[in-house]
Amino acid sequence: MRPSLARTAALALALSAALVGAGCGGDDDNGGSPPDRGTMVLATTTSTRDSGLLDALLPAFEKASGCSVKTLAVGSGEAMELGARGDADVLLVHSPADEEQFMEDGHGASRKAVMHNDFVIVGPADDPAGISKAGDAPEAFAEIADARANFASRADDSGTNAKELELWDAAGIKPKGSWYIETGQGMGETLTIADQKDAYTLSDRGTFLATDNLDSELLLEGGKGLLNPYHVIVVKGDDLNTACARLFSSWITSPGTQKTIARFGVAKYGEPLFFPDAPA
Repeated sequence: MRPSLARTAALALALSAALVGAGCGGDDDNGGSPPDRGTMVLATTTSTRDSGLLDALLPAFEKASGCSVKTLAVGSGEAMELGARGDADVLLVHSPADEEQFMEDGHGASRKAVMHNDFVIVGPADDPAGISKAGDAPEAFAEIADARANFASRADDSGTNAKELELWDAAGIKPKGSWYIETGQGMGETLTIADQKDAYTLSDRGTFLATDNLDSELLLEGGKGLLNPYHVIVVKGDDLNTACARLFSSWITSPGTQKTIARFGVAKYGEPLFFPDAPA
């Protein structure tokens, strides 16, 4: 028989306090073997998978918590659809407006800031649309459209796709035509397609840096409009592994894990791929 929601929440909070109090962040070891608490479904973005961040974080969480993690790496929009249907216990996503609507619709029990990186516009080294001289991202998108230069869109209802559409809207353009390539793929695959077709694309910085063998170059970066924040959302539902979801939310925002996030990518790329955002 399933415990009541109140009992499950109380158990999760007690376990969270025990983990965090024991210092079980990303690099820490609690020195014991916790009981098996079942499988938790994490719906997250392809960028957390393609950048390698999940591989760096999840084994430590499983060891510290006793929760097994099944990961579904999809776009943020699809991740939230999974959560709304009760097919995911916890979300790690990067589409703030949609996240706020998800919470307003009553699907989320909690939402916490985890980290951020930024979006960048990448493309052919010869930059046929001349976007490297643009003042901001909407201007760059306008230059791409004017030149009818190839642009690869994820077109997958992801957080990156939502940001791309926001930038086209800011530029006053509805992209269409043979130059606008809708991949329907994740970030890593879209970067590869853009590279093969000498196309521009919008990417999170982490996945761009982590994707090998690209000839594409980073052509435009910076500005508040290209910030890319990630949040962890515990999904609300009677038939979910709420205990593990709450543990994960507390663990990924704990000081130890935040330090791991801050260091991730530095040794290989000379810079972090994500920056921690959880309050100290």
